[in-house]
Amino acid sequence: MKIEKLLFVTEFEELWYDAVQPLLELRKAGLKHVVFLHVIDRDKVAMHRGVGYLKSEAVKLKEVANVRFIDWAESLFEQGMEVGAHIVVGNLVAKIVSVSEDEDVDLIITGCHKKGKMKDLVAGSEIMEVLRRSSKPVLVLKYAESGKIDERLFERPLFATDWSPASNAALQFISLLKDLVQDVRLIHVASEKSVEGTSAMEVQKIRKENRQKLEDDCAVLRDQGIAVEQHLYIGEVVEQIKKAVQERNASMIVVGTTGKGPMRERWLGSVPRHLAEEYNLPVLIVPPDREA
Repeated sequence: MKIEKLLFVTEFEELWYDAVQPLLELRKAGLKHVVFLHVIDRDKVAMHRGVGYLKSEAVKLKEVANVRFIDWAESLFEQGMEVGAHIVVGNLVAKIVSVSEDEDVDLIITGCHKKGKMKDLVAGSEIMEVLRRSSKPVLVLKYAESGKIDERLFERPLFATDWSPASNAALQFISLLKDLVQDVRLIHVASEKSVEGTSAMEVQKIRKENRQKLEDDCAVLRDQGIAVEQHLYIGEVVEQIKKAVQERNASMIVVGTTGKGPMRERWLGSVPRHLAEEYNLPVLIVPPDREA
């Protein structure tokens, strides 16, 4: 498997053409084709104008988006990329899911405002709804304080695993990036409850078991020629991930969304969404393998 085609979703206010350039590093993983998507929401058009939905207004917005996409496409053509574009009216989530499936993309790209405030376009709830309805991984790009996307965002990913099916899918996805990744920071965050009331010997047993699971994942990545270091944290998941990012100088965060089971709400409902909404670092969110 390769990452041959990606879907770049933009409303133009939160993600610009400059964000495409770092993604071209994915050519080392097989990228050949970029598909642009701009969704015009009927309700937002009506709300902005203070009147009902106007077809003429949607036509105008389509023309503006088309001019921009043509300009972006010309730049990518010059770099040897294949390019497609969709400018559609409708529900954001539904259109992202349908276009990603119709185009058979390998990765969906969306973003947030340069100042870090999430736009309605990429609200965490909408990102998670896309992941629930699609089998496609989603990369939420973030502009740094410098106003730029890190050109080396794939070099030092921090992968937070809970060994769920989605985490296993994320591990396999990272393997596809072997020619881009410098080294992976692999972590697991154990809950404080898992060690409360236990003896020192039992704590060491838990630590050993988690370390062995981490080492098993490390072996998968090393077999692909990827350097990896493992770390075990204890505490609240999001806070510990943020701590690990700072300590390990990570360039992006990778998490799985988890499927069913007791960990569903912990990871699917809160962790990826919180990181996407509030943390100023790119986040790659991988759903479970629907075919597994």
